[in-house]
Amino acid sequence: MTRIGLSCNAFRHSGGLERYAMDLVCGLHDNGITPAVFARRFDRSLPEIELVEPHRIAVNWLPGKLRDAWFSWRLRRARAAARIDVLIGCNRVDSSEIAICGGTHRGFLRAGRRDTRPSDHRQIVLEQRQYDRARFIVAHSGLMRDELIELYGVPPGKIQLLYPPVDARRFTPVSRDARAQLRQQFGFADHEVVLLFPSSSHERKGLPLIEAALKDNPLPVVVAVAGRPPERTSQQIRYIGYAKQIEDCYRAADYTILASNYEPFGLVGIESVLCGTPVIFSSNIACCEVLTDEARITFAPGDVDGLRAALAQAVKAATDPARTAPDAGAIRYDMSIGAHVNALLKLVEQVRSQPR
Repeated sequence: MTRIGLSCNAFRHSGGLERYAMDLVCGLHDNGITPAVFARRFDRSLPEIELVEPHRIAVNWLPGKLRDAWFSWRLRRARAAARIDVLIGCNRVDSSEIAICGGTHRGFLRAGRRDTRPSDHRQIVLEQRQYDRARFIVAHSGLMRDELIELYGVPPGKIQLLYPPVDARRFTPVSRDARAQLRQQFGFADHEVVLLFPSSSHERKGLPLIEAALKDNPLPVVVAVAGRPPERTSQQIRYIGYAKQIEDCYRAADYTILASNYEPFGLVGIESVLCGTPVIFSSNIACCEVLTDEARITFAPGDVDGLRAALAQAVKAATDPARTAPDAGAIRYDMSIGAHVNALLKLVEQVRSQPR
């Protein structure tokens, strides 16, 4: 039996690659596989803890900027002691045979037009080493594939494009009556066109641009911020709290909106559409490449006038009695956890059958 390891920053329900790692654990379990998971922290209250062999690598005693390198160094010894045959790296580690790319640091810096600091350089060096040493790199979007080739010199044949999975059992549409009840629960008026803004990093997700597009704008638009509180609220910017049931927020809204300067995929777009709610996204958000036209309205990144035009288009569509909600058919890939894990297991077999 091939011993599969999985590395991640934390084993818990969270966003980004931590959540992705949890999905992989569930998919591997469905295949009868108990992976060894290497992480800085484990939430031992989760039922999923029974599905893994946990290995904690403590880093909390180190300054934050040194933790990635220490974790990666300690992981080499930990995986050897655990007799791991193939390691799937969901964080920056230089000993994974399969590296998951859900974002690149060079791409992030370029999108933010920020100079490289010493701490950035350390992250980039580790990232480059991870990509150089991995047998395969799984890119979560075409944007990530292009960044790997352009910014890290990765040979195209080493990259596998696999869009991230989503739990379609959780994100589902509801009836018109149920949606009306949810809108009432959140305090949304019937005449308001509600734009859900799910975010814990408001500047990176584009809230300042959205605020600029709404300034002196007479459209009946309300931006419902879910996640971290915004610095200020207004008649058009409303905070609805931290939402554990984010699917209900999608269902109550007319659109989900993001204006990110860097978004390697944007899983919220897929979740929103599965709940029957289209999106208003800047065109650089990578999930746009897998959404059909009826599921999205796009505008150029950083273009406030383009966003105003998109808002006007959204209001017109939202008030059209003939409007129909998008569904799973508007998503152009198999988003099931099972399909994604099966593709990963084929890579695992290639690693095992073709040793270096």
